[in-house]
Amino acid sequence: MSQDQFDFERYWLDKFSRCLDAVAGEQVRLEVLAGSEGFGAETNRDEVIAWTQGAMDCLESLVNEEQARAVLAGCGCPYPREQLAEMRRVYAETGDVDRVHDMLQEHFEAFLRDTLQLDETMIAQVVGRGWGLAGVKDGNTIIATKIPKSGFLAQYMNESDPEKRRAMYCHCPRLRDAVRSGVPISATYCYCGAGFYKGVWEEILQRPVEVEVLESVMRGDEVCKVAIQLPEDA
Repeated sequence: MSQDQFDFERYWLDKFSRCLDAVAGEQVRLEVLAGSEGFGAETNRDEVIAWTQGAMDCLESLVNEEQARAVLAGCGCPYPREQLAEMRRVYAETGDVDRVHDMLQEHFEAFLRDTLQLDETMIAQVVGRGWGLAGVKDGNTIIATKIPKSGFLAQYMNESDPEKRRAMYCHCPRLRDAVRSGVPISATYCYCGAGFYKGVWEEILQRPVEVEVLESVMRGDEVCKVAIQLPEDA
Protein backbone atom coordinates (compact mmCIF):
# COMPACT_ATOMS: atom_id res chain seq x y z
CA MET A 1 0.00 0.00 0.00
CA SER A 2 1.45 3.33 -1.03
CA GLN A 3 1.89 6.26 1.32
CA ASP A 4 -0.60 8.38 -0.57
CA GLN A 5 -3.33 5.78 0.01
CA PHE A 6 -2.44 5.65 3.73
CA ASP A 7 -2.70 9.40 3.97
CA PHE A 8 -5.90 9.36 1.95
CA GLU A 9 -7.70 6.90 4.19
CA ARG A 10 -6.89 8.67 7.44
CA TYR A 11 -7.27 12.18 6.04
CA TRP A 12 -10.54 11.52 4.22
CA LEU A 13 -12.21 9.70 7.09
CA ASP A 14 -11.31 12.55 9.43
CA LYS A 15 -12.93 15.06 7.05
CA PHE A 16 -15.95 12.81 6.57
CA SER A 17 -16.37 12.59 10.34
CA ARG A 18 -16.24 16.36 10.78
CA CYS A 19 -18.70 16.94 7.93
CA LEU A 20 -21.12 14.38 9.31
CA ASP A 21 -21.04 16.15 12.66
CA ALA A 22 -21.52 19.58 11.11
CA VAL A 23 -24.37 18.65 8.76
CA ALA A 24 -26.14 15.70 10.37
CA GLY A 25 -25.04 15.47 13.99
CA GLU A 26 -23.26 13.03 16.27
CA GLN A 27 -25.74 10.16 16.14
CA VAL A 28 -25.69 10.03 12.34
CA ARG A 29 -21.89 10.24 12.40
CA LEU A 30 -21.64 7.27 14.75
CA GLU A 31 -23.98 5.14 12.64
CA VAL A 32 -22.39 5.99 9.28
CA LEU A 33 -18.78 5.58 10.45
CA ALA A 34 -19.41 2.28 12.23
CA GLY A 35 -17.00 -0.34 10.92
CA SER A 36 -14.32 2.07 9.70
CA GLU A 37 -12.42 2.17 12.98
CA GLY A 38 -8.73 1.56 12.37
CA PHE A 39 -8.89 1.85 8.58
CA GLY A 40 -5.47 2.61 7.14
CA ALA A 41 -2.64 1.32 5.01
CA GLU A 42 -3.08 -2.33 5.90
CA THR A 43 -6.85 -2.48 5.48
CA ASN A 44 -7.98 -4.91 2.83
CA ARG A 45 -9.26 -2.97 -0.18
CA ASP A 46 -12.34 -5.17 -0.59
CA GLU A 47 -13.22 -4.36 3.02
CA VAL A 48 -12.82 -0.63 2.34
CA ILE A 49 -15.01 -0.84 -0.76
CA ALA A 50 -17.72 -2.82 1.04
CA TRP A 51 -17.69 -0.38 3.96
CA THR A 52 -17.94 2.61 1.59
CA GLN A 53 -20.92 1.09 -0.19
CA GLY A 54 -22.65 0.49 3.13
CA ALA A 55 -21.73 3.90 4.54
CA MET A 56 -23.32 5.71 1.58
CA ASP A 57 -26.46 3.59 1.86
CA CYS A 58 -26.63 4.28 5.60
CA LEU A 59 -26.14 8.02 5.13
CA GLU A 60 -28.87 8.21 2.52
CA SER A 61 -31.27 6.35 4.81
CA LEU A 62 -30.70 8.80 7.67
CA VAL A 63 -30.65 12.22 6.00
CA ASN A 64 -32.25 13.89 3.01
CA GLU A 65 -30.58 14.23 -0.38
CA GLU A 66 -29.49 17.82 0.18
CA GLN A 67 -27.83 16.94 3.48
CA ALA A 68 -26.10 13.87 2.05
CA ARG A 69 -24.67 15.91 -0.80
CA ALA A 70 -23.54 18.64 1.60
CA VAL A 71 -21.69 16.10 3.75
CA LEU A 72 -19.77 14.71 0.79
CA ALA A 73 -19.11 18.11 -0.82
CA GLY A 74 -17.38 19.14 2.40
CA CYS A 75 -14.97 16.22 2.01
CA GLY A 76 -13.53 17.41 -1.32
CA CYS A 77 -9.77 17.72 -1.57
CA PRO A 78 -8.90 21.42 -1.27
CA TYR A 79 -7.02 23.20 -4.03
CA PRO A 80 -3.96 25.05 -2.65
CA ARG A 81 -5.21 28.46 -1.53
CA GLU A 82 -1.92 30.12 -2.39
CA GLN A 83 -2.38 29.15 -6.03
CA LEU A 84 -5.76 30.88 -6.08
CA ALA A 85 -4.62 34.02 -4.24
CA GLU A 86 -4.01 36.11 -7.36
CA MET A 87 -7.39 35.17 -8.83
CA ARG A 88 -9.08 36.03 -5.55
CA ARG A 89 -7.29 39.41 -5.55
CA VAL A 90 -8.25 40.17 -9.14
CA TYR A 91 -11.89 39.30 -8.51
CA ALA A 92 -11.97 41.41 -5.34
CA GLU A 93 -10.61 44.38 -7.28
CA THR A 94 -12.55 44.01 -10.53
CA GLY A 95 -15.56 41.76 -9.92
CA ASP A 96 -14.77 40.26 -13.35
CA VAL A 97 -15.63 36.55 -13.29
CA ASP A 98 -14.67 36.05 -16.93
CA ARG A 99 -11.20 37.37 -16.25
CA VAL A 100 -10.57 35.04 -13.31
CA HIS A 101 -12.03 32.15 -15.29
CA ASP A 102 -9.46 32.85 -18.02
CA MET A 103 -6.74 32.99 -15.36
CA LEU A 104 -7.85 29.62 -14.01
CA GLN A 105 -7.65 28.10 -17.49
CA GLU A 106 -4.16 29.54 -18.00
CA HIS A 107 -3.13 28.12 -14.65
CA PHE A 108 -4.47 24.69 -15.63
CA GLU A 109 -2.67 24.65 -18.97
CA ALA A 110 0.57 25.64 -17.23
CA PHE A 111 0.05 22.67 -14.89
CA LEU A 112 -0.31 20.34 -17.87
CA ARG A 113 2.81 21.75 -19.48
CA ASP A 114 5.12 22.32 -16.52
CA THR A 115 4.05 19.77 -13.91
CA LEU A 116 2.71 16.89 -15.98
CA GLN A 117 5.13 17.76 -18.81
CA LEU A 118 2.62 16.88 -21.51
CA ASP A 119 3.50 17.69 -25.09
CA GLU A 120 1.47 20.25 -27.01
CA THR A 121 -0.52 17.59 -28.85
CA MET A 122 -1.66 15.99 -25.62
CA ILE A 123 -2.44 19.40 -24.09
CA ALA A 124 -4.56 20.27 -27.12
CA GLN A 125 -6.49 17.00 -26.72
CA VAL A 126 -7.15 17.64 -23.02
CA VAL A 127 -8.21 21.25 -23.57
CA GLY A 128 -10.25 20.33 -26.63
CA ARG A 129 -12.33 17.94 -24.55
CA GLY A 130 -13.17 20.69 -22.10
CA TRP A 131 -11.43 18.86 -19.27
CA GLY A 132 -9.83 20.50 -16.31
CA LEU A 133 -9.87 22.98 -13.51
CA ALA A 134 -11.58 25.94 -15.20
CA GLY A 135 -14.34 24.14 -17.08
CA VAL A 136 -16.51 25.71 -19.76
CA LYS A 137 -18.35 28.87 -18.67
CA ASP A 138 -21.79 29.80 -19.98
CA GLY A 139 -23.22 32.78 -18.17
CA ASN A 140 -23.20 32.01 -14.46
CA THR A 141 -22.91 28.26 -14.98
CA ILE A 142 -19.62 26.42 -15.38
CA ILE A 143 -19.53 22.84 -16.64
CA ALA A 144 -16.34 21.22 -15.39
CA THR A 145 -15.22 17.80 -16.61
CA LYS A 146 -12.61 16.20 -14.42
CA ILE A 147 -9.30 15.34 -16.00
CA PRO A 148 -8.43 11.65 -15.52
CA LYS A 149 -6.16 10.88 -12.60
CA SER A 150 -2.82 12.46 -13.52
CA GLY A 151 -0.79 9.31 -12.97
CA PHE A 152 -2.94 7.42 -15.46
CA LEU A 153 -3.54 10.20 -17.98
CA ALA A 154 -1.28 8.96 -20.78
CA GLN A 155 -2.49 5.38 -20.32
CA TYR A 156 -6.10 6.57 -20.27
CA MET A 157 -5.69 8.52 -23.52
CA ASN A 158 -4.29 5.43 -25.25
CA GLU A 159 -6.85 2.98 -23.87
CA SER A 160 -9.77 2.01 -26.13
CA ASP A 161 -11.69 -0.19 -23.66
CA PRO A 162 -14.31 2.00 -21.92
CA GLU A 163 -14.41 -0.22 -18.81
CA LYS A 164 -10.65 0.03 -18.37
CA ARG A 165 -10.80 3.80 -18.89
CA ARG A 166 -13.46 4.16 -16.19
CA ALA A 167 -11.38 2.05 -13.81
CA MET A 168 -8.41 4.42 -14.05
CA TYR A 169 -10.33 7.71 -14.36
CA CYS A 170 -11.33 8.67 -10.83
CA HIS A 171 -8.98 10.62 -8.55
CA CYS A 172 -10.29 8.72 -5.51
CA PRO A 173 -8.45 5.43 -4.89
CA ARG A 174 -11.52 4.06 -3.11
CA LEU A 175 -13.76 4.61 -6.13
CA ARG A 176 -11.14 3.44 -8.62
CA ASP A 177 -11.03 0.16 -6.71
CA ALA A 178 -14.84 0.00 -6.66
CA VAL A 179 -15.15 0.56 -10.42
CA ARG A 180 -12.42 -1.98 -11.06
CA SER A 181 -14.20 -4.51 -8.85
CA GLY A 182 -17.65 -3.80 -10.30
CA VAL A 183 -19.06 -2.80 -6.89
CA PRO A 184 -21.81 -0.16 -7.20
CA ILE A 185 -21.44 2.79 -4.84
CA SER A 186 -23.99 5.58 -4.72
CA ALA A 187 -23.09 8.55 -6.89
CA THR A 188 -23.76 10.68 -3.81
CA TYR A 189 -20.12 9.92 -3.03
CA CYS A 190 -19.20 11.86 -6.18
CA TYR A 191 -20.21 15.08 -4.45
CA CYS A 192 -16.83 14.77 -2.78
CA GLY A 193 -15.29 15.40 -6.21
CA ALA A 194 -17.83 18.15 -6.88
CA GLY A 195 -16.76 19.71 -3.60
CA PHE A 196 -13.31 20.27 -5.10
CA TYR A 197 -14.77 22.73 -7.61
CA LYS A 198 -17.04 24.25 -4.98
CA GLY A 199 -13.96 24.97 -2.88
CA VAL A 200 -12.07 26.54 -5.77
CA TRP A 201 -14.82 28.99 -6.66
CA GLU A 202 -15.77 29.82 -3.10
CA GLU A 203 -12.15 30.68 -2.39
CA ILE A 204 -11.96 32.95 -5.44
CA LEU A 205 -15.33 34.64 -4.94
CA GLN A 206 -15.45 34.45 -1.14
CA ARG A 207 -19.11 33.54 -1.54
CA PRO A 208 -21.12 30.29 -1.57
CA VAL A 209 -21.63 28.44 -4.85
CA GLU A 210 -23.78 25.43 -5.67
CA VAL A 211 -22.60 22.26 -7.41
CA GLU A 212 -24.39 19.38 -9.10
CA VAL A 213 -22.99 16.09 -10.38
CA LEU A 214 -24.13 15.65 -13.97
CA GLU A 215 -22.18 12.56 -14.99
CA SER A 216 -20.09 10.04 -13.08
CA VAL A 217 -18.08 6.93 -13.88
CA MET A 218 -19.88 5.36 -10.90
CA ARG A 219 -23.09 5.67 -12.96
CA GLY A 220 -21.40 4.11 -15.98
CA ASP A 221 -20.63 7.42 -17.68
CA GLU A 222 -17.39 7.95 -19.55
CA VAL A 223 -16.37 10.96 -17.46
CA CYS A 224 -17.27 12.85 -14.30
CA LYS A 225 -18.95 16.16 -15.05
CA VAL A 226 -19.99 18.82 -12.55
CA ALA A 227 -22.13 21.94 -12.91
CA ILE A 228 -20.97 24.89 -10.79
CA GLN A 229 -23.64 27.55 -10.33
CA LEU A 230 -22.12 30.92 -9.52
CA PRO A 231 -24.17 33.61 -7.76
CA GLU A 232 -26.42 35.51 -10.17
CA ASP A 233 -24.72 38.80 -9.37
CA ALA A 234 -21.17 37.46 -9.57
